[in-house]
Amino acid sequence: MYNIVGALFNEEAEARKAMAAMSENPQINGTTIYQISLVKRQNGVLKLCDNFSSDNLKAGDTVKGGLIGGLVGILSGPVGLLLGGAAGALLGKASDAGRKDDSAALIEQAAQKLEEGDIALIALADEENENVLDHVLVNFNTVPIRYDADVIAKEVEQAKKLEEEMAEQAREALREVKNQKNK
Repeated sequence: MYNIVGALFNEEAEARKAMAAMSENPQINGTTIYQISLVKRQNGVLKLCDNFSSDNLKAGDTVKGGLIGGLVGILSGPVGLLLGGAAGALLGKASDAGRKDDSAALIEQAAQKLEEGDIALIALADEENENVLDHVLVNFNTVPIRYDADVIAKEVEQAKKLEEEMAEQAREALREVKNQKNK
């Protein structure tokens, strides 16, 4: 099953070590890691710190291959700002971390929860067994949380449509202001 796997870190060095541990063997025991990104909330803005892409993505999986980039783009854009008051990242301080969470829109949760200075590791993985990545991440001071990649893909698509609608509304408002000034 394709999952978005996330883990939150307080220290960038730890997040980079976790990313290195995951990316050094992207195919292990029925788990394939396709992408990993590190994102950090800095000065209220989402910043991409590092990125890994494996060569394992199959021809039919091109949509999933751009999923993390689309998610990061949405969270750092106007929708992320609207939902969270500031850009967010994939996950927050979830007390029930470690389980699959479909209870609310991930993008909304993420935009609201990442605190200043936190760094999130976000991975796209095809997992037969969730214990494989859990075993890698147990060596770090974090607990992974998972989201169904298909659900996230739908949320990203909806958020892109919302961004387009917001941009059109902004253009219309600017035209209206300009027309009022020219009268």
